[in-house]
Amino acid sequence: MIYIQEAHPSDAWQMAINVKQNVVLANPKTFEERTGVAQTCVRKLGIELPALIDGIQNSTEAAYTGWPDRLYVIDRDGKVAFKSAPGPFGFSVKGLEEALRRVAPAS
Repeated sequence: MIYIQEAHPSDAWQMAINVKQNVVLANPKTFEERTGVAQTCVRKLGIELPALIDGIQNSTEAAYTGWPDRLYVIDRDGKVAFKSAPGPFGFSVKGLEEALRRVAPAS
C-alpha cells in the first residue's frame, strides 16, 4: 500500500462523514508530517499491509492516478498487472485475487 496525499484535508475540502468519524487531518506540508498522518490512518483503519509513503511532491500519485482510492498489483517486472476502478465502490476483490494468483502463484 502506498499512502498518497490526504483525500479530504481539514484545510481544503472536508466531508461531513470525516467530521462525524473524527477523521479530520490537515494537509501535510512536509514528508515528516505526511508520515505522521499516514501512520494515524493506518492505525485508525486497522490496515495490516505494509505501507509506503509517497513523497511530498506526490510523484507516485501522479504516475499511477491514485485519486480516488485505487488498488494496484505490480508484477515482478514492475509492470501494472491490475488496476481497479476508482474506489471504494469500484474495487473488485475478484479481479484483485486473480491478478495476485497470476503474479504470485501458489507453490
